[in-house]
Amino acid sequence: MEASPTPTVARLARARRMEKEQTHFYRSLAAAAEAAGDAVASERLNELHADEQHHLSRLTARILELGGEPEALPSPPVEEVISGWEARARSREALEIAFYETLLAEEVLDPGSRAVVEEILASEAQHRTHLGGKWMSA
Repeated sequence: MEASPTPTVARLARARRMEKEQTHFYRSLAAAAEAAGDAVASERLNELHADEQHHLSRLTARILELGGEPEALPSPPVEEVISGWEARARSREALEIAFYETLLAEEVLDPGSRAVVEEILASEAQHRTHLGGKWMSA
């Protein structure tokens, strides 16, 4: 019988699923921008995609550090249209921010996990404000 994940690992797993969805969202939008010949939007969206992918990687690493086993996450096909993407992206970023703020308020995170979540939250706030990426440190 498998042990249940700790509350920290369970919440980080939920964050990881959310970040995976964001990576698909931004990658789909970047592809739509590329198809439309919009190089500026494509660059912004690829940068957002890269940041979200970095969030996913950081959460995966933290789950492993805590002895958890990251679940396999599906890669569902997502087709986004480029028109009106900013409003959709801001709305999604706001949901991520609310999630991470709630997670921090729950006080279930160990200091290492808290640091990761705080860094991701700061990046998400920049995403919502600027709708561009490159807010994560290497």
